[in-house]
Amino acid sequence: MAGRKRFVLVDSLGLLLALLVRPADVQDRDGGRWLVESVRGRFPRLREVVADSGFSRRFIDWVRDRFRWAVTTTATAGPGFRVHPRRWVVERTFAWLVRYRRLAVDYEYDIRTSEAMIRIAMIHLMTRRLARGG
Repeated sequence: MAGRKRFVLVDSLGLLLALLVRPADVQDRDGGRWLVESVRGRFPRLREVVADSGFSRRFIDWVRDRFRWAVTTTATAGPGFRVHPRRWVVERTFAWLVRYRRLAVDYEYDIRTSEAMIRIAMIHLMTRRLARGG
């Protein structure tokens, strides 16, 4: 396998709501559809999704039509590094995850194991924060 793509749905704090790991040859719009479909009905207060600019117009229209959620895409900022005001939440979540050695490189043979390792890392992060008191 040439690699994997991690699709995550996070809240405004960057905590994991939903996760999907697929082979790297999966299109963003397909992975996004599977991820959004997997949370159907689980988060009734969800009203807006912020997606990367790599997601196609078809995906955005599909989410709006099917779920009635507002979809905002982050535009490419041009050359050089620029912080996207809302996309940084997801990027920060990925940064937290790669601090775990097992997630820095994809060692897993099975996609389900890869998903489980990500969930374990997020559980560890959340329990450490709860133990600290904030």
